[in-house]
Amino acid sequence: MTSLAVQNSVSAVAAAASSTAATSSTANSSSANALTQTDFLQLLTAQLQYQTPTNPADPTQLASEFAAISTVDGINQLNSQVSAIQTSTSASQIGQAASLVGKQVAVAGNVLTPDANGAATGAFNLAAPAQNTEVTILAPNGAVAGTENLGALPPGQQSFSWSGGTAGTSYTYQVAATNATGAAVNVTPYSVYTVQGVNVSGSTPTLNVQGSATPLAISSVQTVLGAAS
Repeated sequence: MTSLAVQNSVSAVAAAASSTAATSSTANSSSANALTQTDFLQLLTAQLQYQTPTNPADPTQLASEFAAISTVDGINQLNSQVSAIQTSTSASQIGQAASLVGKQVAVAGNVLTPDANGAATGAFNLAAPAQNTEVTILAPNGAVAGTENLGALPPGQQSFSWSGGTAGTSYTYQVAATNATGAAVNVTPYSVYTVQGVNVSGSTPTLNVQGSATPLAISSVQTVLGAAS
């Protein structure tokens, strides 16, 4: 390209940028300075318009520019699709969390949280059948606050109720289970909470539960016991 052609091309590019800025005056300052697909096309058109007939633009360079435009457009479309998926996923998670309000959920732990009437629910999983199963409830100071003899139980998830607690006090419990030969059966305890609401202030919804100031992550829920009594 001659020097005059270069100057004309620069002027055209400046005019195109000025036109783009004018048409996007309602956009915010950060997005106004970003090149869009329309800007690329304006720049390419100016380049073709002011090229020297005896020394035209390199076809390879033009192909690279077309590829760059296609790549940018594809990335923009992909970002839009990802944003739509994230929005859909978030809405689905909120719906799932909302369906748990008023229900009891079990998470890893061995905490008992009595309600206003002093009643609490605990849950655990037995790795094998148990001939004898006994639950010992401990007060915050470690003293025995109560016991529950559950007798023989099949393997799998089990639950129990205890009514000797005080509202606002956090208890723990231990489960001792043995089989018909007297050997210990492996027990996995759960803390049971009643879901009172859904917290959507973070990136993913969490559960506000009775007896805990810390919201529970939905992913921490091991099982849903059903509606609170």
